Amino acid sequence: MLSTQDRALYGTTALCVAVVTLLTACSAGGGKAGNAPSAAPSASSAAPASPSAGGPIGMSPSGVTTRIDEPAQSTEEQYAQSCLAAKDWIGSKGGDPHDQIEPLLKEIQASKDSGPITFKKTWAELNTAQQAAVIVAVGAAADGGC
Repeated sequence: MLSTQDRALYGTTALCVAVVTLLTACSAGGGKAGNAPSAAPSASSAAPASPSAGGPIGMSPSGVTTRIDEPAQSTEEQYAQSCLAAKDWIGSKGGDPHDQIEPLLKEIQASKDSGPITFKKTWAELNTAQQAAVIVAVGAAADGGC
């Protein structure tokens, strides 16, 4: 179960994602930057990590990467598709969406298949900035932010 502080972090992440999306959509070029890379909020607040995770990559007790302290990077289209696909997956499981973050990340990280959540690549094919963006998108999906 997530603490109130963790839930507040999720809300902050969703707000940051919304602001980045609005700023990018309102930028010069009329929103045609859909394929241009953009930096999403840091994945450090996207999902809880174990308290002992002091390095740049946070791991849950079950070995799931839940935090990457690197600026997230994806295109707007990749981020939107990732968030919506994660939201669908989370919704199909029922219950508290935040309780589904780690199981979804575990499935993504163990899978040899690619899909929209991971930008049509496998987890292993993503660089750390892209992995951070996936973690942010999954956290935002649990918040209902997409």
